[in-house]
Formats: sequence, structure tokens, C-alpha cells
Amino acid sequence: MYVFSDLLDIPHWFKLIKTRYYPIELLNYYLDGLLHLIHLVFQECHHVLWSGLLALAKSGLHLGSGFKSLDMYYYGFFSAAIKLPSSYSAGVVVAFYMSNSEVYPKKHDELDIELLGHEKRKEWVLQTNVYGDGSVSTGREEKFYLWFDPSQEFHEYAIIWNYHHIVFLVDNIPVREVNHSEAMSTAYPSKPMSVYSTIWDGSDWATHGGKKSVNYNFAPFVASFKDMEMDGCVWNPSNKINTTSNCSNNGTGSEKKLGINPIEGDEFVKLSQEQRMGMEWVREKFMFYSYCKDPNRFKVLPPECK
Repeated sequence: MYVFSDLLDIPHWFKLIKTRYYPIELLNYYLDGLLHLIHLVFQECHHVLWSGLLALAKSGLHLGSGFKSLDMYYYGFFSAAIKLPSSYSAGVVVAFYMSNSEVYPKKHDELDIELLGHEKRKEWVLQTNVYGDGSVSTGREEKFYLWFDPSQEFHEYAIIWNYHHIVFLVDNIPVREVNHSEAMSTAYPSKPMSVYSTIWDGSDWATHGGKKSVNYNFAPFVASFKDMEMDGCVWNPSNKINTTSNCSNNGTGSEKKLGINPIEGDEFVKLSQEQRMGMEWVREKFMFYSYCKDPNRFKVLPPECK
């Protein structure tokens, strides 16, 4: 259910917006929220596609707000610059992710960048995850500490998703690569997905496994977004076969604006040596959890871990 809080003075033209670049739908997850969406400002600039704030505040058991692309994408490059809440933030989750759970509730795909709050603002945790064809029983989480204070300045969080691989990036540094391999099989996302940005209460799991809940004495928790990019294969829902030939480019992609192709371009289908060195640096110094290194959780490790 996508609704608007009666507490907000939102112009009528915000209720269904199709900008010249990216169609966006505003989300309020629950009606019991006292303060969900503070404001959203659309800009038709070449690089700054939109900017906005999402807030989480006390008013019930389940809270959250966010926005979602009206278009679905089948492969592409997706990024947002995000500045995280600066106060005590344990239990808060700020997410930038892709999903098709509304279209395929039992066999959904998902690519997650989740930023998990902490007692100290410098100790936000980055969690990445991959689900394919409803494979939610096998969480493929990897967790990282950040090498900067994410509450002081904007930092870019991005996803590359194409037939060849999935790459999660922070400030253009790859932190994780998932190759499209036989080992991944149906666990590799293979259906068109929407893009989401959200903030919500993850008290039951986000910080120290749920030991630290959201403390609403520090509310509202405000996450700021800007410079969003959604460049790739815009899905044509009239076609039932999932191939990129069924997609339409509506003139908003980077291939037309900047001369790059996030689906088959050389710089997107394979990491450069410099990118691999950056990824090795991040994983060696800042990754503190990988599902592939958790024998206590998996008696038999997933096949892609071997």
C-alpha cells in the first residue's frame, strides 16, 4: 500500500510523478508513523537526478518510509549518494536495494545494500546480500566496517548487475563481486527488479543481532539522498520472456547521456586490475563477516563458496 501522510503538506503533483528522467513513487510503509517523509525535491539536472530526506520517528511498533522506481530494470547500474543519521542509531536500517517481491512474492530476487546503525556514528556497518528465485533460506550476507564516517558527508553506494556479475561498490571501490556461475545457478537474480531507498526500524536484528534496539529519544533519524542514477534496461512488462531484448531505453540511460553501457560495456562486465586491488584492500581490512566463512551456520557451505 502506497499512501501519503495527512500530516505532510505535499503538492498534488507529488502524488504521481514521472520526471523527464526517472519515475519515482513515494512510499509510506505504515499509517501509524508520526513523521515519515520530510521532503523530496526533484531536479532535472544532468547528474543530480533527485535529492531528498527520509526520516524515522516514534509512533507505533512498525515504522518506515522510502521511495521506489515505477520502472523495473533488467540489468544495469544503480547508485545513490547517501548521508546517514549522525546521532545514536542502533537498530536503524538505511537501505538502497533492488527487489521484485511484489511481482514474484514466492520466487523473488533481491540485491541489498543495507547500512546498519550502531551506538557510535562512526561504526555503521555495511551489509550486502543476494537472493535469487526465492532463495531466502540461504542468506548470502557479507558485512563490512566503513573506512570513513558516513554521517558527516555524502558517500556513493552502487550496484552493477548484468549477465556477467554483480558488483557492490562504495565510492566507486568494489567491495564484493558475485559472478554468474553454474555454482550460483538459480540463486543468481534473473528477473526484472525495481529500485528502492528506505529507512526503517530493524531493532530485532540490525545491531549486535538485535541486542540493541532503536532508541527513539534520539529521533527523528534522518537519512539524506542525492545524485541517484538508474541506468540500464527498462523492462517492458508486456513481454513475458526475461531477456534484455524485451527492454526499452527511454532516453534516460548513461549509454545515451555519457556514452557508457552498464549491461555489456567493457568497464562493467569485468573488473579492472585497479578495481580488484581496491576490492582486495577493502575485504582484507574491513570485512568482518562472510557467509562463506561460517561453518557454524552451514554444515555444508553453499556451492559458490568452494
